[in-house]
Amino acid sequence: MSTASALARPSAAEDPVDTLIKSIRIPPRPSLLADLQRELSSPDPSLDAIGRIVASDVGMSGALLKLANSVVYGGRRKAKSIEQAILFLGINQVASLMTGLLARQAIPANSAALASFWDISTRRAQAMVFLSRRMRIGEADVAHTFGLFCDTGVPLLMERFADYAATHAAASLDAERPFTALEEERHATSHAAIGCLLARNWGLSDHVAWAILHHHDYAVLDDANTAGPLRSLVALSLLAESAICKYQGHGESLEWNKGGARACAYLGLSDEETAELLDELHEAFHDED
Repeated sequence: MSTASALARPSAAEDPVDTLIKSIRIPPRPSLLADLQRELSSPDPSLDAIGRIVASDVGMSGALLKLANSVVYGGRRKAKSIEQAILFLGINQVASLMTGLLARQAIPANSAALASFWDISTRRAQAMVFLSRRMRIGEADVAHTFGLFCDTGVPLLMERFADYAATHAAASLDAERPFTALEEERHATSHAAIGCLLARNWGLSDHVAWAILHHHDYAVLDDANTAGPLRSLVALSLLAESAICKYQGHGESLEWNKGGARACAYLGLSDEETAELLDELHEAFHDED
């Protein structure tokens, strides 16, 4: 049984997969995030209370202001305080950005193999926000959170398995099989499954958690029984992946080759519309630099 199966059957009896999952260090939910989620779940969330939570961490305050004033998240108005940042961005977007900043603190990526991990994850999150807004699909804060968290299982598996870097590199070059196939073969789990587990432990939305689990399972794009928000996140992630590959000068994206046609069909995009959208996203990346 794979980790994905174990996640789908939380009441299953203890077995080797359960033991494996317990051996992987899943960072606990940060207390700041718990405080923020508690306030957001109240009947009438207070802007002042949220501002105090953000302001309680100096580094978090500065990082949030920088993001609020960036090209992707901000507008022509520039926030000069945490209160203005919350007003300009909205409570949900602030929560999403804070969640991402806390993830970066909780999941270090210091090895040579992970040198660009958070840069790419941040770029993907930005792309997901751009696409969600541009195509008016779903909520931008949900897209941002998914984009940032979908590969968080990678550093956790590198920490657990000494040979996982080789597995990840080989899976990245597999032009036919799902990315997670080799991970499951060698380690009885995948970065998608571990990322889903982290998302659930951190109290992220069900759509985000299950989209993380399935973000390399492109068959869900054809499955009418799969929730629309989940399918949309997977489809948009393929567009983001293609744009990031072009931005990095890597040429074609193997993941796009595996699922791009399905993503376009699901989103109702023609080849011309897809090319135009990817060009716009590519330009947005350069504007952000």
